[in-house]
Amino acid sequence: MLPEEKEKEEVLGTTTAPLFSRQRKAERKFLKSMNYRFDIQYDGTRYGGWQKQKDTDNTIQGKIEEVLSRMTGQEISIQGAGRTDAGVHARGQVANTWMETEKSCQEICQYMNQYLPEDIEIVQVSQVQERFHSRLNAREKVYQYRIAVGFHKNVFERKYQCPLHEDLDGAAMKKAAQLLTGTHDFKSFCANKKMKKSTVRSLKSIEVEELPQEIVLTYTGDGFLYNMVRILTGTLIEVGRGKRTPEQMTEILKAKNREAAGFTAPARGLTLLEVRYDKESKE
Repeated sequence: MLPEEKEKEEVLGTTTAPLFSRQRKAERKFLKSMNYRFDIQYDGTRYGGWQKQKDTDNTIQGKIEEVLSRMTGQEISIQGAGRTDAGVHARGQVANTWMETEKSCQEICQYMNQYLPEDIEIVQVSQVQERFHSRLNAREKVYQYRIAVGFHKNVFERKYQCPLHEDLDGAAMKKAAQLLTGTHDFKSFCANKKMKKSTVRSLKSIEVEELPQEIVLTYTGDGFLYNMVRILTGTLIEVGRGKRTPEQMTEILKAKNREAAGFTAPARGLTLLEVRYDKESKE
């Protein structure tokens, strides 16, 4: 546990009165349950991913639910738009939950940021319509993967890049990305071999941006399978290395076999940039 977390735990008062005291229950009788949206960013380096797990409390969802439960005196469970893996970051994660509180949205935001670890921030809290669901109403998600190329270390960005440090053929990667764009069965790019639901997804775009000492891949789609972005990235890296040709992307898609695609790129280079909704879903 980091020093700031220990201090915040003491402030939260884990040894004080029971969470669901009679007084707080009485106060809640006069409060109306509302649907709240949370816009969140986090550095996922030291966490076991977004989703709460039975064997650890070191997850983004777990940390947020703990603070909200303390704030409201209720057992809070939040729904996230994307279940980012261990080590994956987010600049535009979205979550929602129903809860009763006398605090304003600004006060909720301030309270949460006061007690959350330094590498998790609630950017904004807002009341939304009853039907809003952060995951089910999501229209598109945007992920970004950063690859360090060349032979110089980027000391200050090392936690957010895949440290490849070799030259890649950007033109070949762009050609391969075009062949992967569109609506396809992406079963070859899914790490869950026992997946029973449909593995058809629509990739609106894969942008390959060549920068000094870095290649940035930006994926926009209606949904992504387990490890899909990281497997796509690993496959494109192999194209950039000359180990695969762009034309092989069509064969990989047709194979519908995880073994046909490339390696799974490390989690550290991946960031959930944005979750997009239709206008009526936001309100």
